[in-house]
Amino acid sequence: MEETYVDAVGVDTTTTETTASSKNKKKLKVMVAIDESKNSFYALEWAVEHLKDVMSAEPETDQEGGLLTLVHVNPSGATASATDSVPELMKKAGVQSTNLFTPALELCRAKMVGDLRTCVKTETMILEGDPKEMICQAVEQNHVDLLVVGSRGLGMIKRAFLGSVSDYCVQHAQCPVLIVRPPKETSTSK
Repeated sequence: MEETYVDAVGVDTTTTETTASSKNKKKLKVMVAIDESKNSFYALEWAVEHLKDVMSAEPETDQEGGLLTLVHVNPSGATASATDSVPELMKKAGVQSTNLFTPALELCRAKMVGDLRTCVKTETMILEGDPKEMICQAVEQNHVDLLVVGSRGLGMIKRAFLGSVSDYCVQHAQCPVLIVRPPKETSTSK
């Protein structure tokens, strides 16, 4: 049995509220931080698999799809050698990041993100600097709704000395942060 609620003016509020809420509901802008580790690719796979429904377009309501941003940060000076010039460094960093994004984008396409069937837009972003600071800065500048990062599984001592990108992002990012831990059998840093 269907119930209809009418407000004091005599307007069916059930239909009005549903229609208004579906038109005002925006799709998520999700950012996934990736690097060369298996754990970051597992985090991307998890995000695509579990979040594609909340990012997908709804043609029946003319609602646009969400945005999935893949971000990679080249640590400052990490690709430098004594014989490299500045243009060579930039070229190396770009090639390494492009090689990193290729399998990531293939994974997105395989899971139906970034194609016409779901209308989820996918973009890539290459940044230079301290990964934890640059990721948080990108979140703020792009008005991201959710940041997804993988967990390397560092112990307390290593995390204290090396620092943890995920810990930093949880404390400083201006959006919710989802840390995806891989299954125990795949938990490795490289």
